[in-house]
Amino acid sequence: MENPSTQEAYELIKDGFNKKSMIIILAQCHVEYEGRARSRLDKGDRLILIKKDGTFTIHQELNLDPVNWQAPGCKNKVSLKENQIILQSIKTKPDEEITVYLDTVYCATYYNCVDTKNLEIRGYEKHMVDLAWEKPELIEKGFRPTRREYQTENGFIDLMGTDKDEKLMILEFKSRKAGTNAVKQLKGYVECFMDNKEFVRGIIVAPDITDNALELLKSLQMEFIPLNPPKDLLTKKASTLDSFF
Repeated sequence: MENPSTQEAYELIKDGFNKKSMIIILAQCHVEYEGRARSRLDKGDRLILIKKDGTFTIHQELNLDPVNWQAPGCKNKVSLKENQIILQSIKTKPDEEITVYLDTVYCATYYNCVDTKNLEIRGYEKHMVDLAWEKPELIEKGFRPTRREYQTENGFIDLMGTDKDEKLMILEFKSRKAGTNAVKQLKGYVECFMDNKEFVRGIIVAPDITDNALELLKSLQMEFIPLNPPKDLLTKKASTLDSFF
């Protein structure tokens, strides 16, 4: 509804609450907040988004984050007093309340959205480990992964395995350019196996590495293997090995 009267806007918003819908309002408003602190936002044009899970956000014209917001689980309601629409979002534990006074409603709508899909994200270190586990030849010919997320006194090793000569390999993955901190982290893991009779290979796997990190890596007799994190979504056709070289 565009440029509704106060009564029309109130009835529409109230209907949206009753139907547990997503409500979207573009309006001139002023806002008061009281809770862990206290604030007031004077009159201005804002976008108000209210979700059926209790999420309540107020957005200004600029910036990504809302200027005021309440997390899911809040009790939201609308009232009409002296020809002014008042929105309230109330949270307990701790007590917090946002009160929005709608001075002029430019546009208001509600809709029962249907969305059952989860966001699929690719390109993290975990996905690199998954890829190396499924396609060990990306690391090197003869590599056989044996353990992942192996706990040591210095932290969790991303991936362990053996090479074609049965030497132990410890792999630390980074989805971005690796630095000296990654090398020091790997060094700590390798030191946990100092009693191993055979030489233990420490390897950084990342898209790139800094010059200082590479120099430190070589001084410790460790290695670097370039590998880009997989960014192809699982719903798409699987990539070939050539995609990662």
